[in-house]
This record gives sequence, structure tokens and C-alpha cells, in this order.
Amino acid sequence: MNKSRVNLLELFLTFAKVGVMTFGGGYAMLPILDRELIEKRSWATNEELMDYYAVGQCTPGVIAVNTATFIGNKLAGTAGGIIASLGVVFPSLVIITLIAGILTSFADIPAVKSAFAGIRVCVCVLIFNSVLKLYKSAVIDKAAFVIFLAVLICSFFFGVSPVILVVISAVSGILLTNLGVRGK
Repeated sequence: MNKSRVNLLELFLTFAKVGVMTFGGGYAMLPILDRELIEKRSWATNEELMDYYAVGQCTPGVIAVNTATFIGNKLAGTAGGIIASLGVVFPSLVIITLIAGILTSFADIPAVKSAFAGIRVCVCVLIFNSVLKLYKSAVIDKAAFVIFLAVLICSFFFGVSPVILVVISAVSGILLTNLGVRGK
């Protein structure tokens, strides 16, 4: 996509929409990013989104902001990266400021506690759906499945850092492709 063809206001509003609809952190934003950026606007491919998301998870900062920065930069250069980042952060800033002012007064009310318990369950399902979608698009052959299992075991049982896992997985992908185990 030509970087000059993306309207910065549309970029800001799109990422503000993502920001306002993302409950539960970066993982929960994947289905929203997919719908807004891939299905509605064709601003990115599924592979690009997953690549940006993976790198965004390994770099310092919030996954949502990092991913927005990468996509905004792809679409409209440095200004796009800044605008997309501001867009995804702005709704949270406003909402958290409002909630912080009143939450302490209502946090102990049973209905509020129950509402947050329900929200946590919903976020778990959203994350699970994102994981399934990622799995289906990423684990496309036996070599990818072996990498998947190795990363799952290292992460779940041994607590290996995500940064180390991503670097080792990238190197493994390169090696397996060069050895002819995976298609190019």
C-alpha cells in the first residue's frame, strides 16, 4: 500500500476504535485488529499482522502500542506510527482516568466484583479464540508443529523468556527452510 494514500485522521480513528474496544490487554485486541485492519480496510495481511504482533510482544512496551506503531509506520511512515500509537492509547487514557476517579468508591460492591469476574471470563475466551486463529495460520507443517511444541514446553514448564523463544524460533525457521525441511 502506498504510504501517502492513508488518511492520518482515519488511521487515528481506526486505532482509537481498536483501543476503546480492547478489553484484557494486547492479546484480546487481535480479533479487533483482524476485523479492522485486514477485513474492513485491507491495510495489512494476516501474516503481516502476526509478524508485527510477534515483534511487538518482544520489544519493550505495551503490545497494543507497539503493534499500532508498526502498522501505522507501514501505512504512513513515521507520522503514521505516531498517530496510530496515539490513537490506540487515547481511549484507554480517557477511560482509565474516569474509572480511577470513581472505582475506589465502588470496588467493594458485590455487583461490581461480579461484573469484573464476568469480564475476565469473556477476555479469556477472546484470547483463546485469538490463539486458535494464530495456531491455524502459523502451524502449517510438521516443522512448525515441532517448533510450536518446543516453545509451548519451554514457556509453560520452564518459564523461558518470550524474547529468547522468539529469537530461537526465528533461527529455527531460517535453518529448517534452508535445510529444505520447510517450503520457501
